Parts: sequence; structure tokens; C-alpha cells
Amino acid sequence: MRIRTFAATIAAIVVLGAALAQSPAPAPLDARASDPAIMGWMAGSPPPAAKVIRFSDGSHYKFPQTRWAFSHMRELVPTVPVSRGSGPVAALPRAERPDLDAVTFTPINGAKPMTWEASFDANYTDGILVLHRGRVVYERYAGALVPERQHIAFSVTKSFVATLAGILIADGTLDDGATVTRYVPELQQSAFGDATVRQLLDMVTGLDYSEDYADEDSPVWNLGRAVGFLPAPPNYRKPATTYAYLASLGKAGAHGERFSYKTPNTDALAWVLRKVTGRPLAELLRDRLFARLGPEQDAYFLIDPVGVEFAGGGLHVTLRDLARFGEMMRLGGRFNGAQIVPKAFVDDVMRGGDRTRFAGAGYRMLPGWSYRSMWWVSHNDHGAFAARGIHGQAIYVDPAAEMVIARFASHPLGANANLDPTSLPAFAAVARGLMEKP
Repeated sequence: MRIRTFAATIAAIVVLGAALAQSPAPAPLDARASDPAIMGWMAGSPPPAAKVIRFSDGSHYKFPQTRWAFSHMRELVPTVPVSRGSGPVAALPRAERPDLDAVTFTPINGAKPMTWEASFDANYTDGILVLHRGRVVYERYAGALVPERQHIAFSVTKSFVATLAGILIADGTLDDGATVTRYVPELQQSAFGDATVRQLLDMVTGLDYSEDYADEDSPVWNLGRAVGFLPAPPNYRKPATTYAYLASLGKAGAHGERFSYKTPNTDALAWVLRKVTGRPLAELLRDRLFARLGPEQDAYFLIDPVGVEFAGGGLHVTLRDLARFGEMMRLGGRFNGAQIVPKAFVDDVMRGGDRTRFAGAGYRMLPGWSYRSMWWVSHNDHGAFAARGIHGQAIYVDPAAEMVIARFASHPLGANANLDPTSLPAFAAVARGLMEKP
């Protein structure tokens, strides 16, 4: 009897375990319920223990704490400023269009229309700004973000760094046909040893690396630990700095054969930029690009344990300054009374990259797109192109509609495939609305 009872108990446990394994994970809190002000993160002197967010325990990168942390990173980790300089702020005239909230679109694979206003919460938006012909027609904030505060841009950072590289290529400082090791001999034995600068820019390198944001043991998480964005677990024995991590990467396949989105390409590019100019990335970005936009606030980079900027995703800027960067690209590199970026670079981005190589990467939400100089190119009838970052960071440039959309968000899921169904058709619908009613 005891044996039968014990066996029955074990069977019940197995069945229960299987049922729990198959049951769906609970849905995350929605945008309103996860609002950091409502949740009370870091509120009080001191905050209650249950409301404290730290870097050391990784809570800064756990939802819903991320809804506060993405706008407060420099309070949690080391950073270096990217000064706005001493020049005047470049004006962004206003021509409010509250009617845009009523613009409707149908999400990709959706059955029911959605309004622009509803998409704000659907995407866990922290801030969004729409420019039309250089005028602010829409600006809205939520959560912990306010106009004066910087927000992490994640991989939108890549587009800043690659655009900076485009400036240096145009003035002859950098040769995009040269091998990486011409500038960084320390990478000779790594996967980057025989890659060219152009292959970094277009992400057609063959790296033994995966960008799986859902797997905490994946290479992208170890990169996060090396660059200072994530805490290392106890007894961690993998590379602990950016340079050590890049030098450790092995090769998988030939360079130049296919597009494969991999963040280390940008950090390797930044190492090239530091070598060729002899300057830190933050200073170089300040002088050659950022300060020339007439920004309202300083930007800042996350840095690794030895002070190296996280070029693949560590830039923080205000929403309005993000929009200024996008507007400069819309205008062919000219903004604030100066040609900041060569028009030839912007034209090259807009022409896009190899669509066949891009198609092989499997981005189902981006059919017909390509990738060029760390910008995503739609090849649609408006010539739209974009800078994109995980959790919903975006600059969307629509030349035909004379429109730029800048967005910060803190979506609980990282990959853009979780936001594209309610973002890409929404951006296109606003563009059409602005063209129909200028």
C-alpha cells in the first residue's frame, strides 16, 4: 500500500510539473499599471527595500523596474558625458497637431484598427516626438521620462557611431576598405582580424556570436557584462572589459557573405575610431557630430570597468535631441546652419544595402528591407529609413512625408519584432496623415 501511495504521489508530482511547464507565463503588467510613478520605484528617503533598484543585483534590467531605470541609468552605473558644447540650442518650432491621436491603422497581422493614441501604451512608450517639416507637431511623455532627462537609446547608438565613421571616411581620416587590423593590431587573432571596416559597418562579418536577448547565457549577455551594462555573476571567468571581449571572439564563416546583426561590430568600429583619431569616443562624437546639432542637454555613454564607452548600445540622449539627429539625416546631413554629415553619406544610407543578404537573416516584419552603415532601410515608396534599438527605441525618417519620429520606450520584451506590428503601420499612417493635411 505504501509503495502504491508513494508511486501515486510521484506520478501526481510529475503530472503537475508537466502542466506547470506547459502553462503560459503570466502576462506582464500593462503600460499604465507598470508606470514607475504608480509603482513607487526609488521613491522616498530612503525608498522601501522592495522599491529599490540596483545595478549589483540586476534589478535595473528586470521589468517593470526597467520603466524607471532606462531614464535613470547614470544614477546606477558609471558614465562619461558627451557635452552639448557652449553653442545656442537649435530651435524646434512648434505646430501642434492633436488630431494625430485619432489617426488609425491596422497592426501587422491584426484584425482591428488601432489609434495612434492607443499605440502609445501598447508599445510601453516613455516618450515620442513627431517632426513635420522641422516643426514639432506631436510630443508626449510617460513614466519616468521628462523633456530634460536622457533615456538609454540602446542600438540607436549604433547609428550615431556609424554616422560619425561616415564623417571620418569622407574627410579621408578613415578608409572603409581597409582591414580592421590596419588600425587595431590587437584584434589580429580575433574574428575581426581579416574583416574590413565596411564589413563592420554593414554587419556582414562572420562572428561566432549570437544576439539572443532571451538567453541570459548567450554571447550578447556576456557582452553586456563586459561593457558594464550588466553585473557579472559570482565566479564569472569570461572577459570583463570591452577590449578583452572583442579580442576573444572567434570566427564562424566568411566575412562578406551575409547580413547578421551583431553588436560587437559596433564596438570594434568604435575601437577603430579611437585608434585612428587618438581620442575617446565621447569627445569625438561631441566635436564632430553631437554638439553641432545644437542639442538642449548633454548626452552620456555607459562605460566599462576601464572607462571605455559602450558603442553598441550605451548612449543616452533626450528625446528632442534624438529628433534633432533624425532631422539632420532627413535634410541630407545639413542642420543648425551647417553641413554636419556629408550628403553623400546620407544618400548612400538611403540607397540601402544588399537586400538579398538581408532577406536571409529572417526578419519577417521587415520584408524588402536592407541594412547600410548601421541604419535600417525600408525601400518603401517613401524612402523611409530608421535607427532601431531593443525595447522600442527608434528614429524613423520618412523623406517623402518630410517627417521624423523619435521614440523611447521600455517594452518588457527586447526584440523589435514585439513592437513592429504596432509601430511600423502606425508610423506610416501618421506620415500619410501629415501628407494629406499638411
